[in-house]
Amino acid sequence: MREPLSRRELLAVVSAGVVGAVGTGAAPVRRGKVGLARLPATAVGADMTTAQAREALERALVAATGASSGAAAAKQLFAPGDTVGIKVNTLGGPRLSPRPALVEALAALLRDAGVGSERIIVFDRSSRELQRAGYTIRRSGEPFLCFGIDNDYDRQPASHGAIGSCFARLVSATCTALVSLGVVKDHDLAGVSAGLKNWFGVIHNPNKYHDGNCNPYVADVVSHPYVRSKLRLTVLDAGTAQCHGGPAYRPDMAWPLGMVAASTDPVAIDAWAWKVIDEERTRRGLPRLAEAQRPPSFVATAARYGLGVGDPAAVREVLA
Repeated sequence: MREPLSRRELLAVVSAGVVGAVGTGAAPVRRGKVGLARLPATAVGADMTTAQAREALERALVAATGASSGAAAAKQLFAPGDTVGIKVNTLGGPRLSPRPALVEALAALLRDAGVGSERIIVFDRSSRELQRAGYTIRRSGEPFLCFGIDNDYDRQPASHGAIGSCFARLVSATCTALVSLGVVKDHDLAGVSAGLKNWFGVIHNPNKYHDGNCNPYVADVVSHPYVRSKLRLTVLDAGTAQCHGGPAYRPDMAWPLGMVAASTDPVAIDAWAWKVIDEERTRRGLPRLAEAQRPPSFVATAARYGLGVGDPAAVREVLA
């Protein structure tokens, strides 16, 4: 684990304006608060409808932000002039990726907030992985754009903390606002892959940064201004979660958690995912992640950087 923040790191925290307000300046980050909405039994599997997804997403957003409605929450977080990038994690394939219905529901809320379809970009590392998870590639038209980074990275690497990486141009140059839309799953090296580690998918060389349970590298990617200054919201499709064997899908270690989670605190929602995974591991007689030598230490590092609340015991869960 790294030493306490240096003066240079502290200055970076302050200059990035981390926790006072989101990029629009309209809505403060709710530190340590995670909104949760239960899904109906018929929406836990692959057959969730867009209507079911939207109802759950709106309830989770209201619980996370205190807004009067899901549409009001979206208007707090995003402005009509934003170009919003929704980074999904489709590595787990159709059984362990954010379901398209939830993405469609989120895009509909963004449109209700005045963001045009051409300014909503759903993306992941590759178009091939998106298609495998059930997404339709779309580079123009409605209701939103959807395509992979497909090696379109900055020509020069950007150094930050312990990383030196070329970022996707979608993140560095195109988008003014970002959403992490992940899942709740175990990771064989990082311990947890939920909202924070999802951002490993926007650098060209994540393979270099898996030592030490991916710590401090995950936190360094997210604390880079390309991500940190634009990240407004994290949503997790927790219909199906996985407690061991990730990041690939392993059906014997998956279980129906049956929830949608949302937070404007990207660290708190990962701390919640960590707790949920450890609880399921305990139920199955598996060692907790720390006992298995896979603690998601990057959560504490991200908290030290000022990105949010990293202590699972300090996270406030609000069930809608």
